[in-house]
Amino acid sequence: MWDTHPQQFWLRGKRPDHVVEYDENLGFWNVYGYPEAVEILGDWGRFSSNISRLFPAAESLSEGDLLKMDPPTHRKLRRLVSHAFTPKVVADLEPRIAELTRELLDTVTDNEFELVRDLAYPLPVIVIAELLGLPSSDRDLFKQWVDKIFEDTNQFSLKDFEDDGEAKQQEELRKQLDDIAPMTDYLLEHAAERRRSPRPGLLSDLVHAEVDGERLSDTEVVNFTTLLLVAGHITTTMLLGNTVLCLDANPDQSAKVRENRGTIPSAIEESLRFLSPFPAVARITNKPETVAGVEIPADQLLMVWVGAANRDARQFSDPDTFDIARAPAHLGFGRGVHFCLGAPLARLEGRIALDILLDRFPRLRTDPDRRPTFMPSPNLTGVQTLPLLTD
Repeated sequence: MWDTHPQQFWLRGKRPDHVVEYDENLGFWNVYGYPEAVEILGDWGRFSSNISRLFPAAESLSEGDLLKMDPPTHRKLRRLVSHAFTPKVVADLEPRIAELTRELLDTVTDNEFELVRDLAYPLPVIVIAELLGLPSSDRDLFKQWVDKIFEDTNQFSLKDFEDDGEAKQQEELRKQLDDIAPMTDYLLEHAAERRRSPRPGLLSDLVHAEVDGERLSDTEVVNFTTLLLVAGHITTTMLLGNTVLCLDANPDQSAKVRENRGTIPSAIEESLRFLSPFPAVARITNKPETVAGVEIPADQLLMVWVGAANRDARQFSDPDTFDIARAPAHLGFGRGVHFCLGAPLARLEGRIALDILLDRFPRLRTDPDRRPTFMPSPNLTGVQTLPLLTD
């Protein structure tokens, strides 16, 4: 049994008592079922992504954050960077990704290495930094900032804001701003430099872009860039680590992948279902709704647990078995208008890195004396460290 977050009960073969239920202690609704998740994520008109309206004191943190927007604004901002993730542009990155993978693995000289530190983190962060036009040599800084964002081990609770809510929101906002201040200052500095001297990269594109005839504000540019930088690497970091871990735990599936490398994409898709990197997505009801026969009032926060939905036996037979022959119907990259923009890039990075990794190390396996560790946040499912043996 892996030491995943205790709240992620679906990873331990447990099932919820109800697919939709209200959490009295936390003050929001949990949705665990697959068809219910598909319904909610696919209908932004009924279930809004603009959760910031529940937290007016923290609205500045949501400016330019695609994850907290609905169409048409979401569509307009997403279009600003979608050109960087078209099939052709992503496919053209294959030689660079392969080159980086080999260079990173060349530094592994011992008969053991730590996958996240040595490959699964630096590879995608270098790629997304190059796409943004940021120095990839600053990746250690990026990691410090991202670790800070996701260091909380507790589940968010609306109940925390019930008494003296505005003051508590302000206090929480100040803490979040303090936590991300070094990253904000860093990105503001680079954005200002791009205003003076445009250069290739998504950051420069955002600085000079217009939406309905107006330039994005500094806050919008920074928040948008933060999302691209964070989501642009952490998904692949967890995807690659989780896939290696799942194959190691399932030798029969690993043998199939080694024998037929054409099954690597299927192994990645099954990993996304089995250990969904971002297991929760938040939505708000715009009006009273009925989901799975449960009546939910307007302006209610829903936590859609796609990680649990990906283990729903109504959709997946034998859901707790890792099976690379499964049809890829998972929700690991979301659904609807918010389907992960970088999914093609994450899949490409995972496929190339895993293929080269298997070529380089024919006897790759986990270290029985050093257990993998997992991301501490209940809203992430992915290895934080994964020590491996190579001979």
